[in-house]
Amino acid sequence: MRNEIRDSIAKIVGSFGAKLYDIEIVTEFEDTILRVMIVKEVGVTLDLCADISRELSLFLDVNPPMEQAYRLEVSSPGIERKLTKPYHFQNSLNEKVKLKIADEGQVVGVLKSADENGIVVDIDGVEKTINYSQINKARTYFEW
Repeated sequence: MRNEIRDSIAKIVGSFGAKLYDIEIVTEFEDTILRVMIVKEVGVTLDLCADISRELSLFLDVNPPMEQAYRLEVSSPGIERKLTKPYHFQNSLNEKVKLKIADEGQVVGVLKSADENGIVVDIDGVEKTINYSQINKARTYFEW
């Protein structure tokens, strides 16, 4: 997806007081889905998703993000969301995270900081610095 379209989607989402979390294009069965995930400090509601979806549909009708037919979905990434990009980590500070680290296995801790190179996680009172290249899988973690 072109950066101009991504930036415009982020601006539209921002005009509703939310932030763009991620955009992914997935295929489920034979459908192509353009999934726009949003976050908002006070939570994401169904009405907010519907409002943003209507506005994005108007924009994407004029500026198609891809050549083939697709279905637009606007949603929250969920309480336990994947962390795959530095800005995902930066937007999840002070949240519990579950990580699969190369050569160490799974760890759970509180995300203390994140920059373009890696993160610092508090694991049972001990701060550990981890480079992104060491992380095989990461997500926010909610203890039920």
